[in-house]
Amino acid sequence: MASSSPLASIADDSQLLPLSDGESSLSSVIYELSQQVQSGMENMLKMISEIDQSSGGIIEEIEKCKDSALERKRTLEEEKERFQKAAYSVLDMLNNREN
Repeated sequence: MASSSPLASIADDSQLLPLSDGESSLSSVIYELSQQVQSGMENMLKMISEIDQSSGGIIEEIEKCKDSALERKRTLEEEKERFQKAAYSVLDMLNNREN
């Protein structure tokens, strides 16, 4: 029994035709390229994930250092005030002694 329409018969035949050598090698190149691109994208996603994890640790360390620096600054300010008070006290004692 024949196909219901001649166009359907042509479409069916074109799907069964083997690819020419040029088309076959082009398909092979495109397939290989798509595999390489996919592999590259997967590697980039892994690297992005690693970078995110590392940057989280780095940000944590920066915050710790920042807190430590602020604490050290407060300590130095307090020491500076104590030394200034001590210096003013010595100056006052020397001035009172001369008078």
